[in-house]
Amino acid sequence: MNAVSPTDAIRPGDVLRAAQAGSVVLPVCDHYSGVEARMKKSLALQVELAEEFGACVFDVTLDCEDGAPVGGEAEHAALVTELALGAAPGMRVGVRVHPVDHAAFEADVATIAGLAGKRLSHIMVPKVESFADVVQAAAALDAAGATELPLQVLIESPLAVHNSFDIASHPRVQSLSFGLMDFVSAHAGAIPAEGMAAAGQFTHPLVVRAKLEIASAAHAHGKVPSHCVVTEFTDIDAMRAAARRAAGEFGYTRMWSIHPNQIRPILDAFAPGERQIETATKIVAAAERANWAPVNFEGVLHDRASYRLFWQVLERAHATGRALPSEARAWFAAPTKS
Repeated sequence: MNAVSPTDAIRPGDVLRAAQAGSVVLPVCDHYSGVEARMKKSLALQVELAEEFGACVFDVTLDCEDGAPVGGEAEHAALVTELALGAAPGMRVGVRVHPVDHAAFEADVATIAGLAGKRLSHIMVPKVESFADVVQAAAALDAAGATELPLQVLIESPLAVHNSFDIASHPRVQSLSFGLMDFVSAHAGAIPAEGMAAAGQFTHPLVVRAKLEIASAAHAHGKVPSHCVVTEFTDIDAMRAAARRAAGEFGYTRMWSIHPNQIRPILDAFAPGERQIETATKIVAAAERANWAPVNFEGVLHDRASYRLFWQVLERAHATGRALPSEARAWFAAPTKS
């Protein structure tokens, strides 16, 4: 019996996303830049890799918090607004604004979200400490007319980690990122500098606990946990090892890049392998033929729970531009108009 054509039937994503209502799928890499020349290069690289992989495989987040010079916040907000509006069609572009307690926060949001809100993929709010901070940020977006624009938030302190489940519960929040360097600094020297390093951040107990708490909070509410930076941006092996651990051991489905050299290692680390893709395709195809009832696949029972897992493998493969079998490609193709 052949698989049902995707043009005249409900597709796997329609069935399996409904079973995991509220979950969010984002590109696995979020690339940050705040200097004008680097922001322009990042946007150009985004287009280049989209052409190579056949999909927009990473977000570009234009940075006001670290990018704007002191006293030049308004000019920088105007610059990132112009760049976002000029981004190529189909590319995902977000902006990190200043924290909610910063003097430039409201002006950032009014300018950026007010003028470019319909073009942006998200607004990133740093140093979120509580649910109330999210409420304040969402109200600012609403006041700017960006009522549908998602919020992403940075968890950067012990208190924020403690409140991460509440923060993740806000319906406007799309993703939680871990701010490693500020988190370590917030411990008044109790965590050594090695806790910020590519290797040390995976061994210090307080840092490990924070990472796991944030990932758990995000998954509990169907949001995306985004892993922190690796500051040794010239050490590709360290970057690759950190990305693999973030994806394979800590439950993260997205990671920050702060240098173009880090983008491909993140894509590689978070992408499924060929064998995983092949197995996932066979299992989802068998489920589709069985109208999503349980199936016996090579002596192993599979049902809706495992179907969701294998569909997520295929979604990640598609999002990272990996080659898919023809059957899986059909599931992601645009539906045929009648």
